[in-house]
Amino acid sequence: MKSSRVHPLRALARGAALLAGLVVLPSAVLAYADLLPESLTEGLDLVMLWPETTPPVELPHVARQVASGEPLRIVAFGSSSTEGIGASSPAAAYPARLEAALKRALPQLAGQVRVLNRGIGGQHVDDMLARLERDVLAAEPHLVIWQTGSNDPLRGVGLEHFREVTVAAVQRMQEAGIDVVLMEPQWCPKLDATPGAYRFRDAVREIGAELDVPVIRRSDLMREWIAEAKLTRKELFAADGLHMADAGYAMLARAAADEILRDARHLTAAAAE
Repeated sequence: MKSSRVHPLRALARGAALLAGLVVLPSAVLAYADLLPESLTEGLDLVMLWPETTPPVELPHVARQVASGEPLRIVAFGSSSTEGIGASSPAAAYPARLEAALKRALPQLAGQVRVLNRGIGGQHVDDMLARLERDVLAAEPHLVIWQTGSNDPLRGVGLEHFREVTVAAVQRMQEAGIDVVLMEPQWCPKLDATPGAYRFRDAVREIGAELDVPVIRRSDLMREWIAEAKLTRKELFAADGLHMADAGYAMLARAAADEILRDARHLTAAAAE
């Protein structure tokens, strides 16, 4: 059972939010609209991005930076989905879109938001662990979004080994004072055809629950975008059947921004009460 004691960083953020004003939510809505092509935003009710029943996400270091108006530094860590394979340009990859959205959503930071793209295509969990110090910890980010679990079933990594290494790496980042968000593998034709591939997706979700780390449920989101006719398959998937295309990356950036701003939204609501 979780303690009812308020985390000291969250208490600090709540107090600072009283001075920060009610700027986060309205500007965040505008930022999401800017992420997407006009054809994808027509009739989309962006005000409903955060259901009232959704609990706050525990990102105390992000909340502190947002509430105090200090610079926010994020590392997007992962493989090809982070690097942006399948996108028409680096600017169309999700980290670049995420940075642009957060700058619009958080005007109190005066544009001092950086999202560092540390994605390298084809890497599995051991490859990423080998560069954790250099590419992540050395950057001293307030938040890491770690996209993982896509290449591991394709390259024969054992599930238990994947779990052990992922848990150890998340704990290492947390010990360094970094907030962590996990991003699970994508839903795609190539993983559909790979036996056991979605066990890695489930493992990412389980690790998130065990370590109290938010998980961007990309697989479910992608299915929903198709089911709800927000995207066609051609808009969502690149021609290789594994990676996302521009419109898919735009929606993914929106989902990542949603996770990051969720705490800020609750802080704003508390300040208004």
